[in-house]
Amino acid sequence: MPIKHAAKKALRKSKRQQKINLVWKDKIKKITKKVQELIKNNKKEEAKKELATAYKIFDKACKAGKIKKNTASRKKSRLTNLLNKSGKETKEVKKETKKVVKK
Repeated sequence: MPIKHAAKKALRKSKRQQKINLVWKDKIKKITKKVQELIKNNKKEEAKKELATAYKIFDKACKAGKIKKNTASRKKSRLTNLLNKSGKETKEVKKETKKVVKK
């Protein structure tokens, strides 16, 4: 335990900041998992809406200094790519089934 007044204050401050950081970390994890789950269940329209929310959360976390700019950019990019790939895979499956039917 800290003995000096300044050290006690620094401990209080770091504990308060730790709680705030955990809130941001949880927000980011929850929205990421939510978008991934919607994409997995082929709910593309809902996933697009949640993706916009995710962008907003990533940008706010970046602005608040909770994550770095490139980290936010990387997370946005990966979610967007996942959404775009999910649409292509379903189209490819449909094309393959049409080819099988024609043979």
